[in-house]
Amino acid sequence: MPDDGPRRRPDLSRRGFFALVGGAALAAALASCAPGETPVPAPTWTPPADPMAFPPGFVWGAATSAYQVEGSLTADGRRPSIWDTFAAQPGAIRDRSTGDPAADQYRRYPQDVELMAGLGLGAYRFSLAWPRIQPTGSGAANVAALDHYRRLVDALGARGIRSAVTLFHWDLPQALQDDGGWENRATAERFTDYAAICFDALRDVDIDWMTLNEPKSHAFAGHWYGAHAPGLRDPDVAAAAVHHQLLAHGLAVQRFREGGASGRIGIALNLIPVYPLDPTLPDGATRLDGRENRLFLDPVLKGSYPTDAIGAEPGQLPADPEAFAALQRDGDLEVIAAPNDFLAVQYYGVTGADSSGNEASIAPTSAASWQQIRAEGLYDLLMRLRRDYPEIPLLITENGIPDPTPDVTVDDPHRTDFLRAHFQQAARAIGEGVPLQGFYVWSLLDNFEWAEGYQQRWGLIAVDFDTQERTPKQSAEWYSQVVAANAVAAA
Repeated sequence: MPDDGPRRRPDLSRRGFFALVGGAALAAALASCAPGETPVPAPTWTPPADPMAFPPGFVWGAATSAYQVEGSLTADGRRPSIWDTFAAQPGAIRDRSTGDPAADQYRRYPQDVELMAGLGLGAYRFSLAWPRIQPTGSGAANVAALDHYRRLVDALGARGIRSAVTLFHWDLPQALQDDGGWENRATAERFTDYAAICFDALRDVDIDWMTLNEPKSHAFAGHWYGAHAPGLRDPDVAAAAVHHQLLAHGLAVQRFREGGASGRIGIALNLIPVYPLDPTLPDGATRLDGRENRLFLDPVLKGSYPTDAIGAEPGQLPADPEAFAALQRDGDLEVIAAPNDFLAVQYYGVTGADSSGNEASIAPTSAASWQQIRAEGLYDLLMRLRRDYPEIPLLITENGIPDPTPDVTVDDPHRTDFLRAHFQQAARAIGEGVPLQGFYVWSLLDNFEWAEGYQQRWGLIAVDFDTQERTPKQSAEWYSQVVAANAVAAA
């Protein structure tokens, strides 16, 4: 299939480009739908006038990732990651920036913990930096790094904030990439060793562990489109990265069970509802759904790969299906399907699919051109998970929207409106039996936004990157009211 569309878009950013694949069809206006195809109907559900309550004990949190907020890229023995290498390449990052200083959280975490406590947050999702803990991706642990994360976890616990810890949020140690990265099966084994170090270091703390953040994003944007680190453009390598990341997840879950650490464990998958432009011609949407969703959900929750996600048809990952099958050894799928305690869902929007399987615009976008905003898609997604997969507790671990401009601002009614609409859809799904237990807003802080650098601001808290001054935005104040009430009111 022609895949040069996404490859021509090096400026595109954010969480794997899950709404960006499919060539030029993404940018097409609704008027350009093929003959006989019509835009997806507008949502029809209206929220009630009274506040929508969440169950007792529902977890409200916010999220970040290490490379996006920590800074201090050489502190305490940290060595380069693939993002350090990628950001140093001319033209890779929109504003030619790097992850230093980011939001300087490595040094300023006590201040951020107090800000979270002031908002009343019950949980904070952050990632551990593999290049800090194992600077070359293998071998003995770096004690200084483990001590830092212990201090962070303890500070959160002292303020009644639960730690939700992601082991891998795309910052692979460069030394492992030099040895083949996720194309190499051995990287899954190295990840398991790294995970065991982390489990053991924090074994006494009741943590919600996430093995991987968005393996789709890392595989596709980093290994197929070349727009994220490590900047590769080979769909067969992307397919290998899919399998080996999922294998790493399963191996880490097994190690977690064997080690007896406290807490729960799961995986964070970015999922996107796919709506056919013509419901009478759904095959293209089915293939696109296979690539975007079932390629990850099915092996983790059912122990099998879909047969329609990889191949030469529009909507598929254009890799060799036989080569992908050859990567899989006996027992791999059983490992990948090791039982999880929860599924972490990351939701930003929707996409349409024409009858061929190419993506199409069906909803308004934010300042991030890939983000097609449709709050009701979250309800559809949650109901689909309940309908099509074995029941499992769910957490929404990322959901958010950028500010319209890169300017520092605290005036963000668009974010309040966005979050309100998505909280309402989450409450609606819970009311219909979806076992949703928590919601983490992306992001706690304005930060380094991957290929966009510092040109997109997703935070509840504004950060002046020159002074590192933090100021809660209006949406943060509104969110604190939601948290306190454990309910979302109508606009």
